[in-house]
Amino acid sequence: MNPWYAKAVVILGLVGISVIRAPHGRRSRRIAVAKSRRGRLETVLLTMAFAASFLPLLWVVAPPVLAFADYRLRPAPFAAGCVLMALGLWWLYRSHADLGSNFSLTLEVREGHKLVTGGVYRHVRHPMYLAFFLYSAGQALAVPNWVAGPSYLLAMALLFALRVGPEERMMTEEFGNEYERYKARTWRLVRGVW
Repeated sequence: MNPWYAKAVVILGLVGISVIRAPHGRRSRRIAVAKSRRGRLETVLLTMAFAASFLPLLWVVAPPVLAFADYRLRPAPFAAGCVLMALGLWWLYRSHADLGSNFSLTLEVREGHKLVTGGVYRHVRHPMYLAFFLYSAGQALAVPNWVAGPSYLLAMALLFALRVGPEERMMTEEFGNEYERYKARTWRLVRGVW
């Protein structure tokens, strides 16, 4: 049987992501798109990530569907998972707040788009991806199911692997040498590592 507190963490996490992203998405949609790189791969990747983010919710609302992959939840991994999820949510909030009106869910440049190099973007070029990696790693620890737990982490790894190159090329095309200088002094995900 799925522990109620693990179910609560799943629901709170999804609510947290929604509360953080919704206002930025609404604001973003009001600004005209200047350039878009949204193609078939982008649509598939975003759909896959969105579906994987809700697989733990399926584990909550329809436990028998994924019961074959349940395991016993231990206190230490659960606690570590909760900490990582909370850190991921905080980092997601900071990256959205620092990005401001330059946020876009897809590979798009909005009119009046500016290169953001302050706040959490000062040292890491992709703090939003880092936020989702932290959150999804925490979810993998806090959800005692071999399918629902790591689903979002695997989806984010695939999304990042296939999307970060095109995203950086788009930014180089848009901001030229300014972005190249920014790349030279920052790390992709983790300062001092990569």
